[in-house]
Parts: sequence; structure tokens; C-alpha cells
Amino acid sequence: MAYEAATADLDDVNMIDPFHLEAYQKTTINYNRDVEIFPVLSAIFEGIMGKCPYKSPTDMGVNMVGFAISDDEVCREAAKQEILRRYYRTACDVKKGDAPKAELYKQELLLKQAGITPTDRKAVTAALQRQALTGHPAGAIELRDGRMITGRTSDLFGAVAATLMNAIKECAGIDHEEKLVSAASLEPIQELKTRYLGSRNPRLHSDEMLIALSSSAAGNDHARLALEHISDLRGAEAHSTVILSTVDENVYRKLGIHLTCSPVYEKELNL
Repeated sequence: MAYEAATADLDDVNMIDPFHLEAYQKTTINYNRDVEIFPVLSAIFEGIMGKCPYKSPTDMGVNMVGFAISDDEVCREAAKQEILRRYYRTACDVKKGDAPKAELYKQELLLKQAGITPTDRKAVTAALQRQALTGHPAGAIELRDGRMITGRTSDLFGAVAATLMNAIKECAGIDHEEKLVSAASLEPIQELKTRYLGSRNPRLHSDEMLIALSSSAAGNDHARLALEHISDLRGAEAHSTVILSTVDENVYRKLGIHLTCSPVYEKELNL
């Protein structure tokens, strides 16, 4: 099901291999495209070799992943989280007009088949709760050890930039109230964005926040310590209550954080 969620735009499905069932009276699962193309491949083999050495597309596959699974429950949970991430990605693409609604219907069907709901992603619930509590767009990051860190939009940072800063502080053991980057040092960056680069939003994106943090590290030991712990975020799960810019999405991806977003634009929120 995680594979189907990842290829919803291709309309791939898992199906019983009818050629294998007929040849061996054994039920096996294969991909629809492999099943559809097998008669063509069989004919090519017959033209070259006189006969096809395979009786089914399953015969042609070498899939040993099942023998590598030592904890089935862990793999099932990972697959469910992948389905959820793909669902949110498709929902945002549909909202942007980059994908047809049929894709989202398929993702919703996969959720039902897997017995999960969109809120079965802990970072989603935490982010939505922070948004309801503060009245601002919010984000949440679930670290690999289960700690949940949240953040909200402020005058200086966007929600996911603030969340990222809070998560870095948590990993480094720095008090969340400590300012690693002074407001005075951020003002010139905001002025550059709005006065010279044509941006209407003075708040810093994730990449701009990290650059400001790097600049502060030259004279701030805690800022330098924070930078040393950025790698601790790899493998974390994150969620934003609003659709993000490509800039923020790319930063999270490069840091190895699995990010999802609610299919809502910030301007649509009535907070």
C-alpha cells in the first residue's frame, strides 16, 4: 500500500499475478505494469531464444526484502507513515492545482485500507494544537526519540523556521527562551528582503534563519553549539499547518526531516 501511495500519480496497483497462478497454482502479488507487459517480453524471448525461460513476471523478479524484515510491526508503522506523507503531499498538490482530484481519492482509499486517518501522524496533532492555542500558523517536529517540538509564526520567523530553531535548541540542550540570534541582527536581513528584493513578507524562511544562526556562531558559543546539533534532526517527522514555500520545503528535505503540510494557504486561515 505504501508503494501504491508513492505511485498514485502513475495509477499503479498491486495485483495477483495471473500468469504465476496459472503456471504454478500459487497466488503471488506483482505490479500491474509488470503483468501488463509480460506477454510482450515473453514474445521477445521467444523470438530471440525460441522459448521464454519465464512463466510469469514473478519468475523474473528477485525480491529478497521480506527476508530482511526482523520486526514486522516497525515496518508496518513505517509504511503507514509513508502513506500519510504521500496523502498530505497529494492533498497539497491538488490544492495548488498540480494534481487531479482522482489522485487524492486514491490516497484517501489507501488510508481507509490501511486503517489510518490523517491525524495518525503525531506532528499533525501537535501543530494543529499549537495553532489553535496561539492563533497563528504553527509547525511541529517529532524527534527520533519521540520528543515533540512546536513553533509558531512570529514577527521574525515563519512557523517552520521558528519550529526548526526550537528543535535545534532542544537537541543542543539550550533553553528555548534564549535568543541565539538578536533581533537587531535580523532587521537588516528583513529590510533587504522587503526594500530591495521585493518581498512582502519580512519574516525569515528556514534557510535565512540558519544563515543568521551561522553568522551569530562567530561570537556566540551557544549558537555554535546549536549548529553542531543540526544533524540530530535527520529522520525527524514534521508538519506545518499551512502550505509552505519551496524554500522551506527544500531546507527540511536537505536536513533529512520528513515534512508534511496541511492543504491550506495561510491567507485562508481565519485565526
